[in-house]
Amino acid sequence: MSKLFPSERLSVLSKKLDLNNHIKSLASLFAREKGIVLIGDAKVHAKFINALDSIELPKLPELPELDDSINRLSKSATLQLSQIYDFVKLVYFFNRLKACELSPIWRELANSIEIPDEILELAGYFTDEGKLDSAKVPELYDIETALKRISQEEKDKLARVLGSSNLKDYLVDSQIHLYYGQESLLVRGGFSKVLKANVIGRSSGGFFYVVPNSLEELKEKRTKLLDRQAEIYQKYAKEFSAILHEWWRFLQYINREFDRIDHYNARAKMLKSGDLNLMLPTKSKAVILKDFKHPAIKDVVPVSIDFSKDIMLITGVNAGGKTMLLKSILSAVFMSKYLIPYACNPHKSEIGSFESIEAILDDPQSVKNDISTFAGRMIEFKKLFSLKDAIVGVDEIELGTDADEAAALFRVLLEDLSAKGLKFVVTTHHKRLASLMATNENVELIAALYDEEKRRPTYSYLSGTIGKSYAFETAFRYGIDKNLVEKARRYLGEDKEKISELIERSTQLEMQMKQKLKEAEQELEQAKIKERKLQNLKERLESEHKQKLFELEQNYASALKKVQEALKKAENPDARRLLNEAHKTKSKVEQKEPEAPKNLKAGDSVKYRGKLATILSLKAKEAMIELNGIKLRVPKSQLKPAGNIKPKKRPANISVKVEKPSSGKMVLKLLGKRADEAIEEVQDFISNALLHGFSEVEIIHGTGTGVLIKVISDLLKKHPKVKSFERVKGNSGATLVKL
Repeated sequence: MSKLFPSERLSVLSKKLDLNNHIKSLASLFAREKGIVLIGDAKVHAKFINALDSIELPKLPELPELDDSINRLSKSATLQLSQIYDFVKLVYFFNRLKACELSPIWRELANSIEIPDEILELAGYFTDEGKLDSAKVPELYDIETALKRISQEEKDKLARVLGSSNLKDYLVDSQIHLYYGQESLLVRGGFSKVLKANVIGRSSGGFFYVVPNSLEELKEKRTKLLDRQAEIYQKYAKEFSAILHEWWRFLQYINREFDRIDHYNARAKMLKSGDLNLMLPTKSKAVILKDFKHPAIKDVVPVSIDFSKDIMLITGVNAGGKTMLLKSILSAVFMSKYLIPYACNPHKSEIGSFESIEAILDDPQSVKNDISTFAGRMIEFKKLFSLKDAIVGVDEIELGTDADEAAALFRVLLEDLSAKGLKFVVTTHHKRLASLMATNENVELIAALYDEEKRRPTYSYLSGTIGKSYAFETAFRYGIDKNLVEKARRYLGEDKEKISELIERSTQLEMQMKQKLKEAEQELEQAKIKERKLQNLKERLESEHKQKLFELEQNYASALKKVQEALKKAENPDARRLLNEAHKTKSKVEQKEPEAPKNLKAGDSVKYRGKLATILSLKAKEAMIELNGIKLRVPKSQLKPAGNIKPKKRPANISVKVEKPSSGKMVLKLLGKRADEAIEEVQDFISNALLHGFSEVEIIHGTGTGVLIKVISDLLKKHPKVKSFERVKGNSGATLVKL
């Protein structure tokens, strides 16, 4: 639609949508200057950005744009050492990245970059300040040592000159001055009577910076040393450039990867700096905003709007937020398209994906090109016919011509363009276009609302109706005489005024209905909350009841066992009779086992003893479930449906305390079992042991052919709850397992 370059188009569009400052905030977080566009799969980018919420990247070095240097390397050019050091900093960054604790997706990225040994060796020649390390280049070390010695000799000679009594009257001060890197004295005019020296500069006070001739020999030595140093620098610059030439494609690759990481890092920092969200564009063409806050407005009233149809027509009050609603919709699409964080409710918002975003907001009138406002609008609309997938915002669509004629014309244009796949959000003060398009099922009418009592806009919106412009009220609010406003009302005519009143009354009724609906929804939600609380209370009480019953049964079983042991030692007919009566009494008070819920299947979420679990497999009367990472075999009758709720995995730092039974350990005998039978029984055995709080169990498998020993050992090695296991001393057919 425009002949501007993509970056220029984005800049123009962001300015129209009042997003410049927000984008500058993002750009300020880049390690080096670049555009905001992040090319590639938005979903992949979002995964990398969101992963930075829990990890910390090494500090990104400040780097210049390296494309020109890479281009020169590809042509075997020689770079300066300072330019080569920019690549060294780039390499060092990726080395530091590899050393960080990273999430899986970032670890994969870091591991995909292998720095060639030649480049690593080259990088070792530089100091942290970007200079050649003299420890690596002995000749350079000798030169630097000689230069230090010459500097000291110069200082000593200058000090002796400063102490000369003949020069005392000509010295401005008794300091040694550094003038453009050269040590000198500051003297007054006439100094040549007592000192032979070269003038190298003048001060602002008219004094002279001079270097005594006695330092000339040292100066010549310094010059030769510096020339030799420059030759060494040039030699290594040439050698290093030749190495980098061999790897220029690799440098091009990591340079692009650095920019990608820079994009991710800046967006992650922006997300952490405020209550912002990263909204990915969806495949749909709907734009649904919930609590959207335009970043350019302070104390903004959050926008909530559903733009699922092809055309949104916004009417209503002057200065009531029509244009800002238009900009909010386009801004949300723009920021989602380019993955720029912004404030909204991410769970209830949905942003469609569009190939282009067009904003027709300004008055296109041009005296220079002899274009009127309306003619300019026609030129802009003509360009829209070349687009296929775009969202277009048009502010004050009937600007510059007769409202009735414009309404008929723009109705045809909007309907034809929307049929070609364009989506429009349009504002207008005039009701004619809205009334013409009201019958189109693909058009959403939106009214900007006005508070008559407070005589000001509310910056809120109502769907499905045409808003009143409130021109008279606005004129009165801004100081126009009341009599003049009333006179204007009379000129308008009674019929039109009645139409406006009907529109206004319709709006008020719909507002009241909307408020009542909102209150009803709130009451319904409160009722649902109470219902959930009561259901939770019921389940908790049932769980507590079952737990108490379980404890009583455990106590009964323990007492019964002790009685049976006592009877074995001393048989007593009366005690045996009383024991049988106790069994009969217990059977009378036992509750009937509830029926198992129907239609259960593997993968369903269920409740077991008040806790969420997942069904792994089912049998006739039993089910294998996973509860807090533990596999349990339980009666199906003890399960309850939990709908679509997924059980949350218990954090690793939470411990579950279960009272152990009186016996000290559990023993599982697998003698004569097949391998598949043994694996299933061991899994059930360990799950039950964990549930009852055992820390040590014994598995008797025998020696046999060794098959059972192998499959059980493999299972124990992989089991997440097994701490260690070992053969029982003196009995290789049994294994002791610590949990």
